[in-house]
Amino acid sequence: MTTDHEITDVPTGNTYDKYGTTNPIEARLMRGFFDVLDALVASTSPTRILEVGMGEGHVSARMIETFAGVPFHGIDLPDPSLTGRWHEIGALGSFADITRLPFPDSTFDLILAIEVLEHVDDPDAALAELRRVGTRDLVASVPREPIWRAMNLARAKYVRDLGNTPGHIQHWTSRSFEKLIARHAEVEVRRAPLPWTIVKARFA
Repeated sequence: MTTDHEITDVPTGNTYDKYGTTNPIEARLMRGFFDVLDALVASTSPTRILEVGMGEGHVSARMIETFAGVPFHGIDLPDPSLTGRWHEIGALGSFADITRLPFPDSTFDLILAIEVLEHVDDPDAALAELRRVGTRDLVASVPREPIWRAMNLARAKYVRDLGNTPGHIQHWTSRSFEKLIARHAEVEVRRAPLPWTIVKARFA
């Protein structure tokens, strides 16, 4: 489903499927990531959920299972190949720009921004828009720098770009990401499963 909002070009990153990796080291890192994510969302009790940057729906499927029966909506940039996957997992999804969401004010009480803000040209504008449509909980994650790039270099990936993953135009340490979130919401928890930062915050 498309929206009436004009969507501008926003870097979307590479197509490497870290969620479906068979590499044992990467799989262990992903388990650590999801352990933290699961623990943070377990402390919420949503009645309406929004995920921005839902991609192929790996996190979406997890949330739909965890919060069975709770209305869920996801958005991502236009890519018709994604809609089949969304249908498979029973997710309602739309194509939209994170800085211009097609929802009324105060619609969702749990918003997920998982591995998306590093791709956004104006993260403050994106977070302001999430605050507009949100009423309570925000859970957001980004790659933790400079560890992320160092780990890419260690596996000889993106060497010409000094380990920077294609499409990553924003870079934060754990502390600087917390400061970004704190400009828009009250940070409750900051966790750092290698090599990510995950923050749970509350909109005032």
